[in-house]
Amino acid sequence: MARPPHRPAGRRPTADPRQVAIALSHDIDGDAAPTVVAKGYGDMAEKILDLAFNNDVKVRTDPDLAQILEVVEVDCEIPMEAFAAVAEILTYVYRANGRLGDERAGAADEAREGGR
Repeated sequence: MARPPHRPAGRRPTADPRQVAIALSHDIDGDAAPTVVAKGYGDMAEKILDLAFNNDVKVRTDPDLAQILEVVEVDCEIPMEAFAAVAEILTYVYRANGRLGDERAGAADEAREGGR
């Protein structure tokens, strides 16, 4: 979930208890699938989002993907159903950070296309 675009200074609204935030980790050079490293609801989701925004971590709002990932335990790899969506997100993040070369970008695009 993403934070509202503008939040007045000094006023912190009560977190929506239905809001979920799920953090993933992935080693671009490893063979393992991305792993859920944190997840939370309501106030905990807000804390996860605050950490992400304060550390320039890319955040994406995708309720369908969140629904798939919220059943995954922390420190577990993502399920097959989430591979295509997560590959798309990671390709964007790696390109934005200049960490994905043309060869890997092509492989990630192929993986994403195969998952549709």
